[in-house]
Amino acid sequence: MPRTPCILIGLFSLWLMAPPVAAGCAPAAALAAATVSAQAGQVPPAPPPAPPAEDASREAREVLAAIGRLDDADTALSLAAEGAALYAREPVKLDGYAYCSQAVELAEQGEFRESARAASKALHVALQTGNTDLLGKAYRDLAIAFNYAGQLERAEQFANLALKYPGLEPPLVNGPARKILGDVRTRQGRYAEAIAAYEQATRDSSPRFAPLVQASLANALILSGDLARARATLDALVEPADARQRAQLQRIHGRLLLAEGKPAEALAVYRQLAEAPASGDEGFYRAWALDGISRSEQALGQDAAAAQALDQAIDEFDKARAQFRSDEFKMGLFSDLQSVFERAIALHSKLGQPAQAFDISERSRARALLDAVAGRAEIDRGEAAALDADTLRAMLAPDEVVVAYHTLPDRLLAWVLTRDGVREVAFPVALPRADLARLVDAYRDALIRISSNAPAVSDKIGQLLLAPLQVPAGKRLVIVPHGPLHYLPFQALRLDGQYLIERNPMSIAPSISIAARLTQRTPKASARLLAFGNPAINPDVADPLPGAEREVQELARQFPGARLYFREQANKDNFLKDAPASPLVHVAAHAMADTLDPLHSKVLLADENGQPNYLEAKDVMGMKLGGVAMVALSACESGLGRVDNGDEVLGFTRSFLSAGTSTLLASLWPVSDAATEQLMTTLYADLAKGEKVQDAMRDAQRTVLANPQTAHPYYWAPFNLIGNWRLQVAP
Repeated sequence: MPRTPCILIGLFSLWLMAPPVAAGCAPAAALAAATVSAQAGQVPPAPPPAPPAEDASREAREVLAAIGRLDDADTALSLAAEGAALYAREPVKLDGYAYCSQAVELAEQGEFRESARAASKALHVALQTGNTDLLGKAYRDLAIAFNYAGQLERAEQFANLALKYPGLEPPLVNGPARKILGDVRTRQGRYAEAIAAYEQATRDSSPRFAPLVQASLANALILSGDLARARATLDALVEPADARQRAQLQRIHGRLLLAEGKPAEALAVYRQLAEAPASGDEGFYRAWALDGISRSEQALGQDAAAAQALDQAIDEFDKARAQFRSDEFKMGLFSDLQSVFERAIALHSKLGQPAQAFDISERSRARALLDAVAGRAEIDRGEAAALDADTLRAMLAPDEVVVAYHTLPDRLLAWVLTRDGVREVAFPVALPRADLARLVDAYRDALIRISSNAPAVSDKIGQLLLAPLQVPAGKRLVIVPHGPLHYLPFQALRLDGQYLIERNPMSIAPSISIAARLTQRTPKASARLLAFGNPAINPDVADPLPGAEREVQELARQFPGARLYFREQANKDNFLKDAPASPLVHVAAHAMADTLDPLHSKVLLADENGQPNYLEAKDVMGMKLGGVAMVALSACESGLGRVDNGDEVLGFTRSFLSAGTSTLLASLWPVSDAATEQLMTTLYADLAKGEKVQDAMRDAQRTVLANPQTAHPYYWAPFNLIGNWRLQVAP
């Protein structure tokens, strides 16, 4: 079972005692170069002799200016740039070690973004003064913040950087950094590497920190199956004086008892922990105790009691999550808790409780986006809440059907929600998550290659995923995918000899709670269109799109008074200036998906001053688009990104919806210029007549499908309609 990122909040501070500011600092420019080398895995060169003070100050300014030009989110250098800006605004400047202390204290309070910001100020001071001792501690504290928050890649990055700079007292840096590397490997399921990291951390730690490492080692040994050594490691630990450490050891002890086949003894341990959680982070300790109670009850064959305990645990996690101020860290927390949600869903399904299973599924998905959407809707509550099945059913029209999928490691679950009730779907084939991912990848590959076998594959997948739903033709469908199914074009699946889009008007939602709130926000949009077509970009980067220009000109005929930008004027500055005040925004351009860092996915708007000036997903995140009813990204792969644990769909989908957009059209693969022109002109002609967006999208896709030259799904099926499925344009 993954460990919560917050379960050890406050424990690091018992051992991290900051030393006084060190003398003999390296010059800032050399230290920045060493930082870059460390990021690349190189051994930094020996620093040159210190320059005169005036030169050092000049070099520091040059280094910080260079850092400020870098825009890779949350890398060491961008955090130093953020730290420089924050430090400049500080009314009272502290020394770097004081910022390290702040970082640890903020992490204790669950303020992970603020903790990272405090550490970034320490990082800035270290770079400015050339203090390598402070540099190692700043990296260590960044690693702690990101580790607690479940941001594993960043935690590992900063832990490795910390190890490059052990400083004046190496145990204060090396022990925590190596423990964090062990934590990361544990949560990745790489237990042999985790055990090795904890063993090294024990050797590198101070005597006060070593017991915490040993507790984590025992946990990794349990998960690896080495129960004898885990028992010996736990038994050798002296009971700590700190209540939170004792609670952590109780939890590990309960886990060991379960692994040893002693569920009744484990249940007693977890109940004691739930009744008297440690002070500070009580919610988290109680939540994990309830999770342990559930596991113990299930091992004893008490499924109903196990499900009840899990429901209570999820409630506690929700309360604890609400205190966090950063969406990024909230998302990291819920990524770590997916096994809890999955077990709750499976238990309620086993007990024949479809509404409860659906509710847990809905609570688990797209939480950061749900928070953002609720915030834009100005909901008067401390946190965004997923809507339960009864509330959602009451919001549905008689002809509307919601189909929500949930991929589990060993099988696929789905629920069909109508005004009349909710029922769970029985799939004749188990369909494990990994098999579904391979199936979706193979099908998308067949579509992109315009394979003649694609329709036959559409029939087979339709029989697997659609036929068991038993949804009548003509019903309006809102499909809520999960995991790899986010990349599946459901409209191109076939059932009873027809593509789904021929049978049913349909749309996609990252969660039905999100889509339902979007329908309430913008039931109708005024007929004011802003459109960008065929931006002028370097032909060595991408070919011109004359069809995109014709597409935008045709749309303007349907919407008199439209504001249009072509070629050099179709640029980022005009988008940022005009989009927030435009109910309908259409962009016909090239796009590039970045699955490694989806916030760097980009729409290729016009070059400015001979240089690229792309619209990136991270730019959209910072915009206020609450007045935008629909954005159509008539571009290649604009709907791709990355689906993280917690079912967060990262990329343009999350960026536009969280910025306030109600409805989004985005593509799943490279699109045909001519076919897209026909699809979009048909879509907007219907919207101009007041048709609902689901009907307009259905008509547009069927129009392209009806042309023998574009009948293959590659041409007409790449675009998903996401979000508010009821949107209409006021004629």
